[in-house]
Amino acid sequence: MKLITTCYENQKKEVIIKECEATKEIKGVENHVVNLYPEVEYQTILGFGGAVTEAAGYAFSKLTKENKEKALELYFGTEGNHYHMLRSHIDSCDFSIGMYAAMNDPEDKELASFTLIRDEQYIFPLLIAAADKAGEPFDLMLTPWSPPAFMKTNGTRTHGGKLREEYRKTWAEYICRYSKEYEKKGFRVNRMTIQNEPAAVQTWDSCLFTAEEEKAFLRDYLYPTLVEQGLGHIKLNIWDHNKERMYERAKEIIDEETDSMVDGVAFHWYSGDHFEAIELTHEAFPEKELIFTEGCVEYSRFDTDQLKNAQMYAHDILGNLNGGMTGFLDWNIFLDEKGGPNHVGNYCDAPIMVNTQTGELDVKLSFDYIGHFSKYIRPGAKRIGLSKYTSDLEVTAFKNPEGTLVLVALNRTQKNIPVVIRVNGELIEFELPGSTIATALI
Repeated sequence: MKLITTCYENQKKEVIIKECEATKEIKGVENHVVNLYPEVEYQTILGFGGAVTEAAGYAFSKLTKENKEKALELYFGTEGNHYHMLRSHIDSCDFSIGMYAAMNDPEDKELASFTLIRDEQYIFPLLIAAADKAGEPFDLMLTPWSPPAFMKTNGTRTHGGKLREEYRKTWAEYICRYSKEYEKKGFRVNRMTIQNEPAAVQTWDSCLFTAEEEKAFLRDYLYPTLVEQGLGHIKLNIWDHNKERMYERAKEIIDEETDSMVDGVAFHWYSGDHFEAIELTHEAFPEKELIFTEGCVEYSRFDTDQLKNAQMYAHDILGNLNGGMTGFLDWNIFLDEKGGPNHVGNYCDAPIMVNTQTGELDVKLSFDYIGHFSKYIRPGAKRIGLSKYTSDLEVTAFKNPEGTLVLVALNRTQKNIPVVIRVNGELIEFELPGSTIATALI
């Protein structure tokens, strides 16, 4: 077994890699045990990734040439975090330099004035660089934060409002046009959510959809328009908001009529753990993908304690995976030194921050913690059965397509925790220091 450990001592990251030999199981070993059951299989993993927003693209553009290459290697290289899922926004979101839409003319029924000039400036260059570094196509999701202002009941991109009924077909065509323009640039759109945070009125780009409204737009407009325009391959995810209501939303939208149209349920972390909500949704809809599409350390709610923030990421990923999550998409992959740019000052942390004055990058501890999952749990991996002896230890385990077993263990306590992995009649012993995350490759 190879054990990769990240500790946090004296404000430094330390990576320890050691080999542990397995021994034949000794009869009567029952203390400190973590049992792994590779024959018990659960959900299949799509992969891990993050968001390429206009803010992320802007921050990336300010790196020196050398640091751009380093940053790309960290996320997409063979030795990096192996991101291959990406999410971007249809028109502006809060992490844009300013508000914009690809078309703003209510008289333009044919979308003749439609342009992605804003995406050309910062988003496309980062997507191109990421694809070149990865050496393979990535799994891309698009999400709208708001329709153009003229299509909404409140006449603005901000403060909620709703999509006007007479623009439902036009909005569906607009979304399809956006996807086609991305595909013209060589970026195949694999997934889409219908609306980011459809239950939130925000000071930034936002739009409200009740479950009934989201279902009607999906069923009567978006899905048939995607099929009509040759985009039926795009997988549609509903909700795209906090976990605490994902089960109810799924129950309200997915029925015999819409089941074939809905590929999954997307969710965020801002309202707390609610790992049981993921599990309930998975049990009710076992064939649907459950994708974490956004989470970040908001400066308005959290401090700059790197260990605390990194552990928050790991705790959430572990709980989500054990609840049935199939894919993980972090929020901005890069931000500037302020935690932006953000056109309403909603500044946040990112795993890699960029000093736009010097072109230097700052890799946060959260980047390493996310890597304990994304580097080693490969697309196609299946979560496997386990049991553990203490609640002080947070654990998940997967079986990769080639047969390697991956166990990720988090110790948020200050004490050292002894671990005896028991699998297939063999034992592997090690000790997990306090404030440590470890990944075991078996």
